[in-house]
Amino acid sequence: MKILGIESSCDETAAAVVENGRKILSNSVYTQISRHRPFGGVVPEIASRCHTEVISQIVRDALDQAGVSLSDISAVAVTAAPGLIGSLLVGVNFAKGLCLASGIPLVAVHHTRGHIAANYLSNPSLEPPFLCLVVSGGHTDLIAVEDYTVLRPLGATRDDAAGETFDKTARAMGLPYPGGVALDRIAEEGNPDSFSFPKPSVENAPLDFSFSGLKTAVINQIHHFEQLGTEIPVADISASLRRSVVEDLIAHISLAAEETGYKKIAIAGGVSANALLRRELPAFCEKNGFAFFMPELSLCGDNGAMIAAQGFFEFSAGNISDMRLNASPSADLEKPF
Repeated sequence: MKILGIESSCDETAAAVVENGRKILSNSVYTQISRHRPFGGVVPEIASRCHTEVISQIVRDALDQAGVSLSDISAVAVTAAPGLIGSLLVGVNFAKGLCLASGIPLVAVHHTRGHIAANYLSNPSLEPPFLCLVVSGGHTDLIAVEDYTVLRPLGATRDDAAGETFDKTARAMGLPYPGGVALDRIAEEGNPDSFSFPKPSVENAPLDFSFSGLKTAVINQIHHFEQLGTEIPVADISASLRRSVVEDLIAHISLAAEETGYKKIAIAGGVSANALLRRELPAFCEKNGFAFFMPELSLCGDNGAMIAAQGFFEFSAGNISDMRLNASPSADLEKPF
């Protein structure tokens, strides 16, 4: 069964064809980084305009690369939530038009479910149940994946996401956009013991995350050097911040694994590409007897393949949408549509 996946929730326009939820036949991505770099972050209006300009060609590229036509496609899966509403609307409306014209079934996919499904593409042996940490610029969530379409949130960020913390502190230090990537790279050159930043916690909610205090502490440290007129030790601050975040993420995973009894742990989302996290979490899992799974680097960011993969499982479960489907900036992970 071949699924065409369409993703446009933020600043990547992506489409892919995936077979049986596991095998990538094509994966076409157009990134808008150069369009947003002058502003230091994603500008929603520019993002939605860019999606409109390229989505037709990206979908055509995905079909051509896979060597298939629309008649070979069993369903069209599209990210319908969460994300930037203008960007989401471009993908949703394009998918609806494609399905209306061709008679192909339409499948709505929750963006976070899509990120988790990236693991099925990189790890064909992975099957639920397992524990997944979804960590990106907009999300830091601990999720019990009980089945392919049955997901139970265990903990979430109360304020800033981990990726947002990296991005904002990187910008404060003058690192280029995208900040989280630049911070991760320069942190490799720094001393993680240079600074002792606070360890965030949420009272009476041990599986929830809170990074706003950590972000504020780091930015205050940056301002301290600016006020002294001394050079900011960018690499050392980056390394110390990165270690604080990764240690907090692993501590939460450890607690969630203890509470759920799950023996399989996965990560997903843009920050799952973080070099320290990709070193430390597998080591933690090996030491404690957990099986560990992560997507390959090309599948950590937003892409159409992850949407097509989850779309396969949604379609197989009978979760089919009609032409009343609308995009939404937020959605319930357990019953998104």
